[in-house]
Amino acid sequence: MPDNETLDQIFAWNGSGSEPIAIVGMAGRFPMAKNVREFWIKLYNAEDCISRLSPEQLESEGIGSDVYEDPDYVAAAAVLENVEQFDAEFFGIPPREAELMDPQHRVFLECCWEALEDAGYDPRSCGNAMGVFAGARTDTYLLNIFSHPGLVQAVGPVHLGLGNDLAFLTSRVSHFLNLTGPAVSIQTACSTSLVAVHLACESLKKQQCNVALAGGVAISVPHYVGYRYEEGSLQSPDGRCRAFDAAARGMVFGNGAGTVVLKRLGDALASHDSIYAVIRGSAINNDGSDKASFTTPSAQGQMNVIREALRVADVSPDTIGYVECHGTGTPLGDAIEVRALMKAFGKGAPGSCAIGSVKTNVGHLDAAAGMSGLIKTALSLRYQTIPASLYYEKPNPQITLQGTRFYVNSVTSRWKEASTPRRAGVSAFGVGGTNAHLILEEAPPLPSSVEKEALQILPLSARSEEALHRVCGNLAEHLRNLPQLNLSDVAFTLQEGRHPFGFRHALVCSGMNDAITALDSANNGVGVSQNCWAATSPVVSFLFPGQGAQYPGMGRDLYVKEPIFRRHIRQCSDILSPLLDVDLVAVLYETPSSESTHDIDVGEPWIAQPALLAVEYALAKLWISWGIEPESMFGHSLGEYAAAALAEVMSIEEALRLIAIRGQLMRQILPGAMLAVSRSGASISPRLTDELAVAAFNAPDLCTIAGTPDAIRAFGTELKAEGIACQPLRASHAFHSSLVEPAIEPFLSELRKIRLNPPRIPFISGVTGTWIQKDEAQSPEYWSRQMRLPVQFDAGLTELLRGENRMLLDIGPGQTLRGLALHKDRAREDPQVFAAMPPSIGPSEQRSVLTVLTQLWEVGVSLKWSRVRQSEAQRISLPTYPFERKRFWIDRAKGLTRPNLTSSDQPLDASSNLRFSKVPRPNLRNVYVAPRNDLETTLAGIWEEFLGLDLVGINDDFFELGGHSLLATKLVAEVRSRIGVELPLAKLFEEPTITQMAETILVSNTGFAKY
Repeated sequence: MPDNETLDQIFAWNGSGSEPIAIVGMAGRFPMAKNVREFWIKLYNAEDCISRLSPEQLESEGIGSDVYEDPDYVAAAAVLENVEQFDAEFFGIPPREAELMDPQHRVFLECCWEALEDAGYDPRSCGNAMGVFAGARTDTYLLNIFSHPGLVQAVGPVHLGLGNDLAFLTSRVSHFLNLTGPAVSIQTACSTSLVAVHLACESLKKQQCNVALAGGVAISVPHYVGYRYEEGSLQSPDGRCRAFDAAARGMVFGNGAGTVVLKRLGDALASHDSIYAVIRGSAINNDGSDKASFTTPSAQGQMNVIREALRVADVSPDTIGYVECHGTGTPLGDAIEVRALMKAFGKGAPGSCAIGSVKTNVGHLDAAAGMSGLIKTALSLRYQTIPASLYYEKPNPQITLQGTRFYVNSVTSRWKEASTPRRAGVSAFGVGGTNAHLILEEAPPLPSSVEKEALQILPLSARSEEALHRVCGNLAEHLRNLPQLNLSDVAFTLQEGRHPFGFRHALVCSGMNDAITALDSANNGVGVSQNCWAATSPVVSFLFPGQGAQYPGMGRDLYVKEPIFRRHIRQCSDILSPLLDVDLVAVLYETPSSESTHDIDVGEPWIAQPALLAVEYALAKLWISWGIEPESMFGHSLGEYAAAALAEVMSIEEALRLIAIRGQLMRQILPGAMLAVSRSGASISPRLTDELAVAAFNAPDLCTIAGTPDAIRAFGTELKAEGIACQPLRASHAFHSSLVEPAIEPFLSELRKIRLNPPRIPFISGVTGTWIQKDEAQSPEYWSRQMRLPVQFDAGLTELLRGENRMLLDIGPGQTLRGLALHKDRAREDPQVFAAMPPSIGPSEQRSVLTVLTQLWEVGVSLKWSRVRQSEAQRISLPTYPFERKRFWIDRAKGLTRPNLTSSDQPLDASSNLRFSKVPRPNLRNVYVAPRNDLETTLAGIWEEFLGLDLVGINDDFFELGGHSLLATKLVAEVRSRIGVELPLAKLFEEPTITQMAETILVSNTGFAKY
């Protein structure tokens, strides 16, 4: 939680005006910087990120030597790497559609995902009232598409518009991320992205959304091209932007994208968000007509918007230490902007406010220009450093800075502390006069996270094994570079801020070095889980062992470190204390200090059975608190009482009382013995005398025999002589045999004193080896017979394993039932069995338990991470998802000087032999099934062509493959054209597989003989 100073600051803001907006996440791609971290390094090091283009690059874009050898041609551009690549499969976009989509839409979609992850939020599960506000430059990728008229005709204007129209930039993000707040696409030229931020802030203040994504993107096609310099134009003669300098003669238009995640400050603090900076206020306006021309900036308009932003922020200009200017490097534009600043701020202490422009580093990013300035300024506040504004040597003669508060920050400088929080302004002014200005403030002080000694779980996942290796490697490198990070913050962010994909690996770590070592191993392929996606979600069944699984001190480490386990153990101990006249906690976990606990043997039934039930019940409650809810249960002998208590057939108080009485009754009957035999119960039964009985059918070739001590000894000797493996068990009585019959009647009378209820969770009966019925669970006679009759564990486990994708969790000490479930003759059933406790006591008991918990998560079981952590931490910036990008690009037709927009009588690829690429079938929950006949083969070919996949199975879902309604319409039309049958469009929505489509075609066309 925020400290008192921070809370006072928030209350003061609430009293004086609207609550500030926190920037809690950001992402971007900029020239020579593929992410925000690289962007900051470039800025900090005062690097020019404008590329000098080679003849080969220019010629690849169709620029001939007659053009680029012209003295006025400037072979410089602010380019983005790999703009033709995109991870279409990640977002479920068919390859065909990805190739037709404006790269601006694609890059912005990836940036939104990365920004949310940077903020520490799972982009797939934070869509409640989240808004998206963004804009892009004019789509020039369409020129490539229009150069293939056959393609344009085949695709159609509506479908083409969906992937290229600015109107769908934000709504596409909302659709793919399931965001339900406002989705507003904006275009105000150079001020687009800063206007988007302003509108997002207003939406947050008006409670129209709780979280907002705001940003902009600008990508020009062709990409690797320069420009012809013309005297007096906006573009510079040498490919450099010299903002405010006497030699300034223009700028370089560039490419980039940026997105920020915004929240109301109070919400951000309550959610443990990491805050880059705070937006105190913002304003937008337009110049109107009071200026020389439409494209000329207005000092009055700029002054007004800056003053309004200061008013909204309720701060004095004297507290502003830096202004990130629009700073285009044009002599007139720079002079007008500085003049507007001086009027808006008024007089102040000389040299008290730095100015600069990120355009000197990366060029003018058009619709993303304001976002590049905002991200730069937010990072400057966070790192208390103002990067240099490049190429400034002496001021523009039209600008007089001497004696004013303003100076150009020409060298990267430390941002000195002042009496007020560090504050900055950010400007963006669009051609046409739409102006935007923001007032930023450094984030309020947050309480430092205290590194906890507790073990931390780092869950990692990806859509492929290769991507998962990269996730591990990227995080390892990040932790090495930032060893001061809190591992609890890292764990918190990974648990709450990452979507769980199918390929998973989780680490249980005790410190930063431990984490880095484990991540390095995972990056090298050690211990990485396979794909956990399955046709059905995994379910968990609890197994509860019976007497014999116990050992002294079982659960001691959990008792010390896990509050929920400790609470339930104490509850059970309080219930048992008057019944047993001992303190169970002292017996199990404390050093003997009195005669009452010193000589107690936890192997004796009177204490072993209640203690085992208490540990199993507390352990089950711990796992349930972590989100592992049992879909069903099965208890071996005594363990059936743990299942009954959790299923609320009886209360835990009643169950413990019955077991305590049962244990006391065992002390009153004759002693006995038990023997584990490596043979089936059915094959052993004929050999048993009246003094022996099969007590448990445990596995196809494993049973337990009970009887008198002498008979057991003799039978064991006989079996060993025949070479049959057998092992005496640690048991003082012959459970589940005739020797316990004297205890049945008194136990039955105790059972009749309680009310037995129908089970709320299904469980297997140990008596019948199948699902217990309501009348059985509610019958006292059933529970009295349960003590006498043999345990049908083998039959019960076979019944339990009929369930699809079922995980078995041995809830008890010793891992006895895990061993039985994994018995060699059961391998054909391939059970996935986990143990909730280690086989023996040790200092690493909690680590063992948490490791099993992560193994369940790795196979697809959902967890309640907040209960696993026990306490909250801080969301922090960690490496985001490593997209697996592939080339999705339509090149401009060769030899065309201009696109052909009219021809429509050519086939799809006639104009240029255009061939679409195909990509592999994506990871789906169902396995690939090949076509079985000619009709299915034909349909599969059509689907593959429309979706751009090299393989489509007959059971693959059209919509899981990335299909949508418009594509469905075209696909049905193609089926009609090629096969000559009418297929109702609605049928594809109801039955979206090739198998179902083929059946519909055959059923509705009974005379259809072709197939």
